[in-house]
Amino acid sequence: MRPSRRNDREREREPQTRINEMIRVREVLLIDESGANLGTKSIQDAQQYAIDRNLDLVEISPQARPPVCRVLDYGKWKYEQNVKEKQARKHRSQISIKEIKFRPKIGIADYETKKNHVRRFLEAEDKVKITIMFRGREVVHHDLGRKILDRVANDVADIGTVESTPNLEGRNMTMMLAPTKKREAVPTDEDAADGGEAEVEAVEAS
Repeated sequence: MRPSRRNDREREREPQTRINEMIRVREVLLIDESGANLGTKSIQDAQQYAIDRNLDLVEISPQARPPVCRVLDYGKWKYEQNVKEKQARKHRSQISIKEIKFRPKIGIADYETKKNHVRRFLEAEDKVKITIMFRGREVVHHDLGRKILDRVANDVADIGTVESTPNLEGRNMTMMLAPTKKREAVPTDEDAADGGEAEVEAVEAS
């Protein structure tokens, strides 16, 4: 199947890396295959240097004066760049927001269970939305909800920070926590599983 015209136009707008004979300048600052600076060379000498080593001359800094070119295996380099970009996109796509709901008169055991959920999500580099649900006349006791939010923030302060302060939304009071530590672990489906009596909902980040 032929790619769409839109994709063709997008590729045309992408910055093109010039290599070998595509580089049309008088001289370049040449970096060899080991990363050593060989100084300023004529484009002919630089291209011949790459040819002699069965490698490519790649323009890595076209805005410099003179442009900086490096001798390397362009196919391998391009592949590695694509892998890095895919990993970065994959990591970004896995970032999500988890929601933990509390009641203003929550018991000690339930509080500890839900707090542990918050800690687990933060450790997995997820953001956590803390929601205090008011029912009936409870809505007039905003101070109880704020105390719980402050307590949660204090209890997870070693791994999380308050990204948005307590905010009243209708009958709910919410606060957003964000992780403060970078970890290698990637969130799994088990991290989003409900445990005990905690009410846990996963909300995809926009």
